[in-house]
Order: sequence, then structure tokens, then C-alpha cells
Amino acid sequence: MSRIRSVDTKPEINVRRALHAMGYRFRLHVTPLPGTPDIVLRKYHAVVEVRGCFWHMHGCPLAHIPKSRTEYWLPKLNRNRERDRRTIRQLRSLGWRVLVVWECEAHDIMRLRRSLREFLRKKR
Repeated sequence: MSRIRSVDTKPEINVRRALHAMGYRFRLHVTPLPGTPDIVLRKYHAVVEVRGCFWHMHGCPLAHIPKSRTEYWLPKLNRNRERDRRTIRQLRSLGWRVLVVWECEAHDIMRLRRSLREFLRKKR
């Protein structure tokens, strides 16, 4: 598991490219914020979290539960989900708007751009 990337993943790079092409500017992995969000758009007081379907148990075909060592994987994946909920709650309590982009959604660039545009156009 040491080879599993936590930053600069392909879905994250797809989201960053889409945002940049749309003219948005952002900061990456801002440590003072809870959970060190992947993408922070301060001007819009918005955070974009890019999540892997497997690691965060999305529910799509990419998010399968391994057949071996389930006693290890289930608690681990459930802790990830609980941490995600807690982080989103903390960010929202600080006044940040949060968009979660799943790995399976980051492949369809047009759909991704549409959801990013809608999210960033909404008022607080």
C-alpha cells in the first residue's frame, strides 16, 4: 500500500485541469483547513474533495469490497468514510462549501465541468 498515491492522482489532476481550463484559480492541499482539502478556491469559499471510489466506498462498480481479509478491509474503509463525514462537517461549520468529486465521475470531462460550474456559481 505504500505505492498508493494520496496526492496528484489521475482523477485529481483531471479536476484541476478542468478548473484551470475554466479560468478558476485554486490552492492545493491547504493544511490549516480540516482534512487538508485537495482543492481550495478561496475566492468562492469552496473546497473540492476528489475521492477514490474504492478507498471511500462510493457504491459504484469501482468500489468493491475485497474478498480476502475482509476483517481488515471493512473497518479500514469504514474509518475512511467516518473521517470524510467528520471533515465535511468541520469544513461546513467553518463556512466552507464542499463538493465531493468521485473517481468514477472525474473521467467524464464534460459532466465534470458542468458539475464544477454549477457548484461554483451557487451562492453561499
